[in-house]
Amino acid sequence: MKVDFTGSFSRLDDAGESAREAQERGYDGWWVTETKVDPPLACAIAAERTERIEIGTAITIAFARNPMTVALQANDLQTLSGGRFSIGLGSQIKAHVTKRFSMPWSKPAARMREFVTAMRAIWESWEQGSPLSFEGEFYTHTLMTPFFDPGPNPHGVPDVYLAAVGPLMTEVAGEVADGVICHAFSTERYVREVTRPLVERGRASAGKESEAFDLIAPGFVVVGDDEQQLAAGIKSVKEQIGFYGSTPAYRPVLELHGWGDLQDQLTAMTKRGEWDRLDSAISDEVLDAFAVIGTPEQAVAELARRYGDIATRLTIALPERPDMERWAPLLADLQKAGSRPKTKGS
Repeated sequence: MKVDFTGSFSRLDDAGESAREAQERGYDGWWVTETKVDPPLACAIAAERTERIEIGTAITIAFARNPMTVALQANDLQTLSGGRFSIGLGSQIKAHVTKRFSMPWSKPAARMREFVTAMRAIWESWEQGSPLSFEGEFYTHTLMTPFFDPGPNPHGVPDVYLAAVGPLMTEVAGEVADGVICHAFSTERYVREVTRPLVERGRASAGKESEAFDLIAPGFVVVGDDEQQLAAGIKSVKEQIGFYGSTPAYRPVLELHGWGDLQDQLTAMTKRGEWDRLDSAISDEVLDAFAVIGTPEQAVAELARRYGDIATRLTIALPERPDMERWAPLLADLQKAGSRPKTKGS
């Protein structure tokens, strides 16, 4: 199993140091989220400041862009990193796509399938020097002149990962991607009973059952050695669970556990502007289903128990100033556990 770190920061110049520290601490991969900085730009900085660690976006918002722009950025980052880059894509929700990015929204799973397929068609044109001829329902790419063709990438095309929660998007991930990024708002039960079977169905429909595929486990983790250290982390995770739980798109996770009414409660709280009280609605039972909580040793053991036989990668954030004499062997134990990860480029 590969163990990764996800960087989330508000200043782009923090990206290089974040990636360098992750490499020094023994992580296999470094991912950046699309929140307050542009993920491809952050990855460019990370690629320049590191030598070994894999880098990627988890996620880049696909529908804020188009297949050509993402194909070009990913191709550049694959070259810059020496073949260490993966592009992780997500759809975001309708309100953000239409109101924040002023982009069209329709049939997100079908659009994402076409987005990835179009991007692969663009890469194939560059790799093989063949005419670009992609015409779909949402995207059309039929012009590629030599002036704009970067040619074959010396490191091959990047791996593509899709973030997915809902059934349709999860099946699309299995069908067209190299891996699925399980949303943090997933539970072990949801991954086992919903995510993995849908991925397998998507792989089967595309005739890819025998090909390598990554499943990146969800990662709400709170680590501490006493109740005082754990308290702040627990409150933060409860707030995140409450935030995601208030979104109708994530209701299926709650319904699997019989907690559908919680989504109604959380949505009502957000409509009243009670964002700072969402954590109060999250019971210990709900918290325990979504999050791994305990000492470093307990957290690592529980992550291995929950996902060791089904995940090929997982994300865990070390404390700000970790005791690496303590953490290094724990990370090594996680890396030895679990399913065999996908080899880059396979």
